[in-house]
Amino acid sequence: MKVLYINNDGGGFAGPIEVAAGTTVGQLFEQKQPGHKPEDFLIRINRQPAAADQVLQEADRVSITATKITGA
Repeated sequence: MKVLYINNDGGGFAGPIEVAAGTTVGQLFEQKQPGHKPEDFLIRINRQPAAADQVLQEADRVSITATKITGA
């Protein structure tokens, strides 16, 4: 299924990505931000705060924004 992935880390980008049915927010975070801690990011689904165990749905809008910026 497709979701819109908005990455606001660094240069930032947005675009549709393909994820497996049943993928959770936590699983997607691990795939897209390996080696980072979720507590250092604001993670939202359809503009609402998301829990790690929330299952993604077709056409969800996922945004991941760093709350701690290295070197700033």
